[in-house]
Amino acid sequence: MIRTPYLLFLGDAPDPLAAKVAQGIRDWRPENALGQFRMAGCKADLRLPDMTLTEARDAGARTLVVGVANRGGVISPAWKKVLVAALEEGFDLASGLHNLLRDEPDLAAVAAACGRQLHDVRVPTVAYPIANGVKRSGKRCLAVGTDCSVGKMYTALAMDREMQARGMKATFRPTGQTGILITGDGVPLDAVVADFMAGAVEWLTPDNDPDHWDLIEGQGSLFHPSYSGVTLALIHGGQPDALILSHEPTRAHMRGLPHFALPPLEALRDLSLAMARMVNPAVQVVGISINTAAMGEDEALAHLESVERQMGLPTVDPFRQGAGRLVDALAAL
Repeated sequence: MIRTPYLLFLGDAPDPLAAKVAQGIRDWRPENALGQFRMAGCKADLRLPDMTLTEARDAGARTLVVGVANRGGVISPAWKKVLVAALEEGFDLASGLHNLLRDEPDLAAVAAACGRQLHDVRVPTVAYPIANGVKRSGKRCLAVGTDCSVGKMYTALAMDREMQARGMKATFRPTGQTGILITGDGVPLDAVVADFMAGAVEWLTPDNDPDHWDLIEGQGSLFHPSYSGVTLALIHGGQPDALILSHEPTRAHMRGLPHFALPPLEALRDLSLAMARMVNPAVQVVGISINTAAMGEDEALAHLESVERQMGLPTVDPFRQGAGRLVDALAAL
């Protein structure tokens, strides 16, 4: 078990989106987010108290969580001094990066000497099967995006919260580092060997009651050259009955790829349906989730109304407005 509460390490994050792991913890487990630690030049701010290691320890923080998701998932050499100092101050470390804490000799040595724990959550712990495509009982919903980091996880979590409040049968199924750190369980899908990714999603979303919904955490984008593989594995392994289209309208280009533009929502709808119908011919696109965090209230409402007219589907920002209309769409299936 990862000890709580957390001090969220933002390091030298170059922009707010780079600290999406920390932001997800702050937004969905605020009781665990005691404060933030930022290095010089950090461009992210969670509006949590800035704390030194000593201040956070004295306030009760028990684990320093690496809240940065950089390209490639690497531990920056610039972070090492802070990570070592945290272990010496009595903190455990937790990370969802591909570059594992346990594989860093200096961190492993200091952790052993100080009796501290290193938690790497992006490590598969199950011998996942190869997918077989057999239809499972129960229902499944997956958010698919025009890009990575557009709000797919927030969409699923917001829908889960609404469905729990209504007494509906639903389970949020984490498939990435942030979801796992929020819930404490799940499949780190992009760390699974490629042949077993779809099977891991089948394992994560087993047979269930006919009226039970698995809300699968989305990853990547079918249109993103770097991360399309994990998205396709989610679609084929998840066999979704319902798809939610996710989009961030202020993006100038794909995350990390300035030479790739985002696709229109119509293209996302059509390609996602084509891929999903291979494993579930009855799949439907039931709604649209728009991340309007970069917009003012009036601009956001106008944009949502415009997209709804354009696409003919209920369109909301589920974090800003609630996921009620998206859940209504599921209930109508």
